Amino acid sequence: MLASVWLPLSVLGMPFVAFVLLAVVTPLRRSGPRAGLVSIGAMAIALGGALTVWAKGFVGETTWVWIPADGGPIATVGLLVDPLSTAMLVLVTLVSLLVQIYSLAYLREERPASLGRYYTYQSLFAFSMLGLVLAPGFLQMFIFWELVGLCSYLLIGYWYERPAAARAAVKAFWITKLGDVGFVVGIVLLWSATGTFEFTDLFEKAQEHALAIAGLPTIMFLIYLGAVGKSAQFPLHVWLPDAMEGPTPVSALIHAATMVTAGVFMVTRAEPLFALVPEVLTLIGWVGAFTALLAATMACVESDIKRVLAYSTVSQLGYMMAAAGAGAAYAGFLHLLTHGLFKALLFLAAGAVIHAVGTNDIFRMGGLFRAMPQTCVVFVVGTLALAGVPPLAGFFSKEAVLGGVWEAHLTGPFLMLALTVLLTAFYMFRVVFVTFFGRAHAGGHPHEAPWLMRGPLWLLAALTVLVGVRWALAGAGGHEETPAWLAPLSVGLAVVGFALAWALYQRGAIDPARVAAGLAPLDYLARHRYGLDALYTGLYRGVLLGFSRLIGWIDRYLVDGVLNALTALTLRAGDGLRRVQSGRAQDYVYGVAFGMLLLLVVAQLWR
Repeated sequence: MLASVWLPLSVLGMPFVAFVLLAVVTPLRRSGPRAGLVSIGAMAIALGGALTVWAKGFVGETTWVWIPADGGPIATVGLLVDPLSTAMLVLVTLVSLLVQIYSLAYLREERPASLGRYYTYQSLFAFSMLGLVLAPGFLQMFIFWELVGLCSYLLIGYWYERPAAARAAVKAFWITKLGDVGFVVGIVLLWSATGTFEFTDLFEKAQEHALAIAGLPTIMFLIYLGAVGKSAQFPLHVWLPDAMEGPTPVSALIHAATMVTAGVFMVTRAEPLFALVPEVLTLIGWVGAFTALLAATMACVESDIKRVLAYSTVSQLGYMMAAAGAGAAYAGFLHLLTHGLFKALLFLAAGAVIHAVGTNDIFRMGGLFRAMPQTCVVFVVGTLALAGVPPLAGFFSKEAVLGGVWEAHLTGPFLMLALTVLLTAFYMFRVVFVTFFGRAHAGGHPHEAPWLMRGPLWLLAALTVLVGVRWALAGAGGHEETPAWLAPLSVGLAVVGFALAWALYQRGAIDPARVAAGLAPLDYLARHRYGLDALYTGLYRGVLLGFSRLIGWIDRYLVDGVLNALTALTLRAGDGLRRVQSGRAQDYVYGVAFGMLLLLVVAQLWR
């Protein structure tokens, strides 16, 4: 029992210790690679602890009083260890470790002080996400939730000298804060109605049907808004593609194991509460499916390799949320785990390509298979997994999602997700054919990345294959209610997407320009992000900036104006009265005499 508490606590504590060392010991932080070794060493120990917790099957909860009160503590802090948090511990520590190792080579040209700052942020990021995962209640989860948002802001804006990176960091911070406002209001209202933030207490009340409180659907909808922001659901998804301005390893970490997975994890953790409000679950399912389809269409026309993967992440997050909305949160969580492996693989492989050719534009690459065969192989493995091709891991988790949505009789979301299967295979193989097998356009001398970068790629590729094979050997599939035609349909749609990408971008049998012209309205909307970014920009400039200018005018001309006028009047009055004080005795005698005469006149008139 002691190990089940202190071992997870050590997993949480190691990245925090690394953060404190790097933040406090200035010479160590400014040493660059040595700072990286401190962070990597702490993460390696944390991964070892997480694997032990997972292998031993530790389950337990430990809390300490944080805010005491007469009738019992208002809030506690502690650890909640169960299969859900244990799986996330392994994913977060594994991906964080591989990203940090990869970063040593990817960012080797950075100044030592800048690299030390990077690893300081990385350690804080890992600590924040692990604290969120282990939180036993909504209040502690929200604290780490906000720390995760802060770290994403710092890492997206790591190259803050670049205006685009600074803008992207600010955009990510404020867009997610829109959802966080709903989250914090929701958990406060829930505490007001129940008197507790703790998951265990809330779940027991839900099981005993003791949560029939007024306004519960509104409360859970507000809590869901936090996930809409963090997990980039429509209409708050616009920040995630711009977050690609950060270093590619940061993108891999955010998309695979930290920032964007927080929302899905929270909805999965709170599943017993969401199950009480079926109308909110239905909304979650429809929004998730719509987000998946919308993002997939934008990925089909994107030429930046990192942004294609970013839209892909938004799309897959939609899958996970759709599963949660269908009452199959377990399926969405399984997809979160498998997606974390192959999406980290795809981002890091894309980083190796960008590192070699110096551009993000897939149409300025081409023919890289000969120069970078290993990178090509691992990228194709990730692509096959993302497209849902058996027996890779992505096939089984995506089938579980589709099966859950079908069993919930959500026909509309199911059709949107099925179409997204086709589009996913299309846009990912479009990247493969153009980048690795297309006509060579890459300048310079493309070459394989160093082993510090290739090692994590091969490990992630191997895990993607092994997890899928293990699933296949274990006979993983849907539930008995899942129709037998689902798997052939899904694979068939993926094959159609592959065939379309091959015909357009490899065989040349169809001219992509003619297809774009035939779908001109949709192509235009997708390339312009359906006007959502322009809408937010218009709201920002027209409403927020307009309101700011109004407040500025009031402050300058009313508040400051009145004060300045009173000040000027006082100064002028004082200046006038100052002249009365001449310093000559005869003037004061005349003044006294005049005053006496004036008093006599007034007295006579008063009679």
